[in-house]
Amino acid sequence: MKRYAAYDPPEYVDWEPDEELVESYRVRIREHPERASVIDGLDAGSRLDLYRGLLRFRLHDIMLQRWVKQGVISKAWLGTGEEATTIGAVHALRRAGGDGDYVGPMIRNNGACHEMGMSVADMLRAYLATGDSPTHGRDLHVGDLRNGVVTPISMVGGLVPVMNGFALAFKRRGEDRVTLTWVGDGATKNGEVHEAMNFAAVMGLPAIIVIQNNQVALGTRLDQHQLAPDFSGWGRAYGATLVRVDGNHVLDVYAAVRLARRQCAAGEGPVFIEATTFRMGGHATHDVREARATFPSSLFEEWGRRDPIGCYEEYLARDERELRAAASDLADVDGVDRETRNRAVLGRVEDAVTRELEEAAEAALESRRTRMPQPEDAAVGAYA
Repeated sequence: MKRYAAYDPPEYVDWEPDEELVESYRVRIREHPERASVIDGLDAGSRLDLYRGLLRFRLHDIMLQRWVKQGVISKAWLGTGEEATTIGAVHALRRAGGDGDYVGPMIRNNGACHEMGMSVADMLRAYLATGDSPTHGRDLHVGDLRNGVVTPISMVGGLVPVMNGFALAFKRRGEDRVTLTWVGDGATKNGEVHEAMNFAAVMGLPAIIVIQNNQVALGTRLDQHQLAPDFSGWGRAYGATLVRVDGNHVLDVYAAVRLARRQCAAGEGPVFIEATTFRMGGHATHDVREARATFPSSLFEEWGRRDPIGCYEEYLARDERELRAAASDLADVDGVDRETRNRAVLGRVEDAVTRELEEAAEAALESRRTRMPQPEDAAVGAYA
């Protein structure tokens, strides 16, 4: 994908595939036979949809950074480097609007919103606090139950017990529906998270809880707030299943969540998933310098090599399977080798998603010019 020196982490700007990582990406798929079977069942259209989702998420966050630099907004909370943990998980669910599975994202899982069906323009409107945004200008946290997205709250971790409520309702009604939410490694230290995980286990809820271990809580490293090096023991602690995934490997995340959903649908939930990833920036756009002082530069370099979009893109390009989902994908590129054809398809997908983001941004800015909240509407919806 195209890199942007003004917005991408410096480790991404001149990103080139690391042959060792390219090989390990393929090996990871075969390490778990059940997950490999799920991945093998993905057709070209589904593999491209994952790619679209990753691109849409990255470009959404780049748009927010652009607005920060232009003074349109003051700051933004980004998921740069962690996109696969969100996109892989959401695509593994049954996405059927308000009648399907429900997700409860953190603000760093913004990609869940558009992949569940919300418009990117509406997500950008939320940051601009326009009157026609999903929250009518009241909050930049966005959700929409019509799309199965429970609006996140500022207190990270506070959504875990809320999602239990939806999961309990699904179970009592005998519906084939599950919930999925994410909680950061730092927020796992909140008491409500422990209460919720225990409740989910005791009640056997159809709930998937992703521990998004990006190794830092605001400015506190994982080794400063937790003695154990990871979360591998948390399943045993609650009597629930816990699986671990490479949070930068979108196919690994997808397959693990797909299997977790099957388990929950069979009445064998909940499932906890530890997704190991890394935050390639600050807590928000205002403290990138401080965040980079938290870890050695070598760690950023190592995780920069593992850019989840770059690695997946390289995997798709070299895949032995033809990538085109329809004949129109390569109407004028036939007659060349498979990798060249695959790269051409990826380029066209990126061009289309880039246009989509630009159009969404323009629509949101037009709302800022013409649809700001009116004073007389301040109390509308404030009370039931």
